[in-house]
Amino acid sequence: MAELPGAAVKRLIQQHGGGLRISGSAMSLAVRAAEEYIGRLAREAGAAAEKERRKTIMDSDIQRARESVG
Repeated sequence: MAELPGAAVKRLIQQHGGGLRISGSAMSLAVRAAEEYIGRLAREAGAAAEKERRKTIMDSDIQRARESVG
């Protein structure tokens, strides 16, 4: 699985985590968690697109996948 840029994940955590710092090991866990979530989201959205015989994931597929995945 391709790795998300740690800087982007760190920036999101700091913005939504009250400006707190994050340790390197916690950062690695956050990146892995984000990658896993996006992977589940993509699989769910891809299945929805395939079910409708499309080769393109649309906004509606992502929205439904978010409801399903959480």
